[in-house]
Amino acid sequence: MLPLTLPILRLLSDGEFYSGEALAVQLGVSRVSIWNALQNIDALGVELYKVRGRGYQTPIPIEWYEYTKIEPHLGEQASLLQLQILDVVESTNSLLLRSIVQDESHGQCLVAEIQTHGRGRRGRSWQGALGGSLTFSLLWQFNIGVSQLSGLSLTVGVALARALRELGVPNIQLKWPNDVLHSYHKLGGVLIEVQGDALGPSTTVVGVGLNYRLNAHVKNRIDQATIDLCSIKADMASRNQVLGVALRHLAEVLSIFTRQGFCALRQEWLKLHAYQNKRVALRMPDNSEILGVVRDVSEEGMLILETASGERRFGSGEISLRPINNNATYPKA
Repeated sequence: MLPLTLPILRLLSDGEFYSGEALAVQLGVSRVSIWNALQNIDALGVELYKVRGRGYQTPIPIEWYEYTKIEPHLGEQASLLQLQILDVVESTNSLLLRSIVQDESHGQCLVAEIQTHGRGRRGRSWQGALGGSLTFSLLWQFNIGVSQLSGLSLTVGVALARALRELGVPNIQLKWPNDVLHSYHKLGGVLIEVQGDALGPSTTVVGVGLNYRLNAHVKNRIDQATIDLCSIKADMASRNQVLGVALRHLAEVLSIFTRQGFCALRQEWLKLHAYQNKRVALRMPDNSEILGVVRDVSEEGMLILETASGERRFGSGEISLRPINNNATYPKA
C-alpha cells in the first residue's frame, strides 16, 4: 500500500464517482500516481469500481473511525479509556505490548483502520477489511498474578455478547475459549496476551476482531465459515457506534472480573456457549485429539469435558475445539 492510497480512499468515501484527474488535482499529484496507488486495492478488502469516462467509485461508502462518533456510546466508562485511532499498524496488540508503562497505560486502547499483520490464536492471522472490520486492543492492569487470569478470554466474550445484544444482533453464541459466533459461523475473536509475575501485578492486552461488513474477496481468504454483522442485521448500527458500545461493555465486565473473577460471569457464559452438552474434539498442541462431551466450565475458565476415561479439565493454551456428530450440520470449526 502506497502513502497516497488512504488519502484517495478518504476522498472516495462518499460513494460518488471521481475522475483520476479530479483526484490528482485535489491531492496535488499526477494521474499516474493516483492509478499506481489504487492498484491491488483488493488486499485491503475494498471494492473499487473503475469506469472509463467516469472514474473511480467505492460502491459501499467507507465509514472511518471518528472519536466524536465513538465517545457518546462509551457512557460512564469514557473516563477509564484512553482511545487512540490509527490508520495503519502492524498489530494493535503488538504495539500496545511494546508501549506498556506501569501505572500509566491502564485503559489505553488502540483502534486501527488497517492491521497489516493482525494476529489470532495458534499463530493464525486475522483477515480484515478497511471499513469492514473492527480491530482494536485494550490494555488492562490487574493486581493479581498471571495464573489467576485464565478465565479472561471468556469474560471478554461475555462483554462482546452483551454489546451485540444491546445493538439488536440476535442469537449470539460463544465458543470456548475465545470466539464469537452466530449460527455456528465465526463473527469475531479474542486474543489475550499477558505480562507480569506469578503473584502479580499483571498487565493484559485484550485484542478483539469483529467482522462488520466483509465482501466475498475477503471471505475467500478465511479458512473457516464466517459471517459479518451487516449480513445478520440489515439496519446494523454504524461501525463507530458498535466500537463505542463494545468498549463500554468491555470496561464494565473487566471491572467485574477485577473484583470478583470469572466466577461472577460463569453462568452467563454457559448460557451462551454454542457447544454446551455437545460432542466435541479438542486438538492438542501436539495435534492429537481428545473426544468428549462439554459439560461445564470451571470458575477459572477451564473446559470440563466428559471423556471415555472420565471427566477432564483443559485450559485454553494452544487447544482448539471443533464439534463432532451432534445430529446437526456445523461449518468447519
